[in-house]
Amino acid sequence: MQIDINSRLIALIGTPLSQSFAARMQNAAYQAAGFNMVYCYCEADSSHLKEIIDGIRYMPTFAGCAVTKPNKVEVMQYLDDYDDLCKKMGSSNTVIKTSEGKLIGYNTDGYGALRDLKEHDVMIKDRVMFSFGAGGTGRSVCLELAAEGAKKIYLSSRSEMCEQLAEEINKFYPGVCVAIRSAEEKKIAEALEETDVVLNLSGLGMRGKEEYTCVDKKYLKPSHVCFDATYNPATTRFLKEAEEVGCKTINGLGMTLYQGLRQIQLWTGGKAVPLDVMRQTLMDILAEKK
Repeated sequence: MQIDINSRLIALIGTPLSQSFAARMQNAAYQAAGFNMVYCYCEADSSHLKEIIDGIRYMPTFAGCAVTKPNKVEVMQYLDDYDDLCKKMGSSNTVIKTSEGKLIGYNTDGYGALRDLKEHDVMIKDRVMFSFGAGGTGRSVCLELAAEGAKKIYLSSRSEMCEQLAEEINKFYPGVCVAIRSAEEKKIAEALEETDVVLNLSGLGMRGKEEYTCVDKKYLKPSHVCFDATYNPATTRFLKEAEEVGCKTINGLGMTLYQGLRQIQLWTGGKAVPLDVMRQTLMDILAEKK
């Protein structure tokens, strides 16, 4: 990939980033499509996020940025505007810079997860969901699920984040969300009895946290569809144990593929994106990891 004065940069801002496949996937798409763009990493937490976002705002080289843990919620206060769904979510993973220098927030995580679930023939409407995790990813995915007609969404986290998120989503979709703290094991067990789709949106099990899982295996049952937003490793402890129980399992590879596709469409103004190249790149990376 040749970089010149007209090349436009996209930075992924978050930490840790060592497990991310995004740069290789997106740069393969840019090259195949002939986009003069480069996706790069900027490992940073929220402590200097305002200064980083200001740098992107004032450096003409940047077309925008991608945002990941732990900055998806924090970044909202530094943007000029958001699309309606992003505003409801209170979380952004995609920022585009307009020709006027305005920074506009979007969120493609929920789109990616929803599209991937549908690709795996998982019904959303009138189904019961259980989300372990109520952070930036949980916000975007669960709001999309509510908008798609989920009957009920249980939200679980260690802190008050699950209550806060449930309250926020219930403002738009009254009564759909129920919060349960992760320490309330009995309530979690009871909720999982009526759950159709179990989602690990917590980050537990990702590279560096492989020994952790979001839920004890004894609470899973074969009728559960188990979805994990993590794709590195391809099979987390949660998914491995779900497979042992007999559950249908889905990792986060499709989610990252489709959310990345949507990001590129936003940064390029809707140009055609080579999805097959992105998918093959992800498959190549996974094969190398094995």
